[in-house]
Amino acid sequence: MRAVIQRVQKSSVTVDGHVVGSIGPGLLVLLGVAGNDEQKDAEFLANKITSLRIFEDDAGKMNRSVIDTGGGVLVVSQFTLLADCRKGRRPSFVQAAEPRKAEALYLAFVEAVKNRGLTTATGTFGAMMDVSLVNDGPVTFVIESQ
Repeated sequence: MRAVIQRVQKSSVTVDGHVVGSIGPGLLVLLGVAGNDEQKDAEFLANKITSLRIFEDDAGKMNRSVIDTGGGVLVVSQFTLLADCRKGRRPSFVQAAEPRKAEALYLAFVEAVKNRGLTTATGTFGAMMDVSLVNDGPVTFVIESQ
């Protein structure tokens, strides 16, 4: 499982002209599920991302997590994070999980984030989405479960 997390002032996702998820300050998580991922990967990443101290404290140091700040988390599925672009000019997505498995693990990740008491919003799995965000920093990390 691979995630790109961005600290945001606000973020939203729109499908067919309708906002389906939005948050204020917090984290935008773009989540890709690999074919060999399991439930434990979803739990690991949810714990890591929600506990990661990437928000500034009163001294200006990254010392607070999204849990500490009471921020929100917007989770958007993005299988293209599993692309292999090393050969040729067309990305290969053979490492990405098949849609049924990917959706189940995506939902498991979302549930694991919610279980940590955070306001959680999502995009629509498999849909063409317009994602808007106002970066805070910018602060961006790539995290993998394996």
